[in-house]
Formats: sequence, C-alpha cells, structure tokens
Amino acid sequence: MNEYDEECLLTFLKKQSQLFDEPVAETLEEAEAFLEDCMAVIVDSLDEVREYFEESGADVEDMDEEALEDASEVFVLQNGRYLIVEG
Repeated sequence: MNEYDEECLLTFLKKQSQLFDEPVAETLEEAEAFLEDCMAVIVDSLDEVREYFEESGADVEDMDEEALEDASEVFVLQNGRYLIVEG
C-alpha cells in the first residue's frame, strides 16, 4: 500500500457512508484505489484541514474546529491526522 496506511483505509471503509449514499469500496485494495483516484489527502492537523479547504476555494472562514471536523469530507484518524476525501 502506498500513501494510505492501513488505519486510513480501515477508517475510510468503516465511515464512507458519511460522504457517500452507497459503498464505494469493500476491501482495503478497493479503498486504496478509490482514494488514489479521487486524490484524497492526509493532513496532520485541523489547521491543515482549514488550509486545504481555503486553497480549494471553500468558504470555511466562519467554521469552528468542530464544524471542520464534522464536515462529511473529513475523516478523523488517530494521532491528530485527518483524511480529506472530495466526493
């Protein structure tokens, strides 16, 4: 597995319904392929989540940390990391 570690892939598989109505992956390999295809990003802090959205043109100025963490595109990982998946 490349950029996406096992924790990242398992978290995405478990929580993909927060972003998609139907499962887009059922195995670790499918999850990795999907995340690579949509160029999902792993960042190390909520500040980097905010920065990512700002660079993407999203208006997140009025969003507090809880709202950022609760965004459907944001998957919380361990150690303060976040997976951002654009659906």
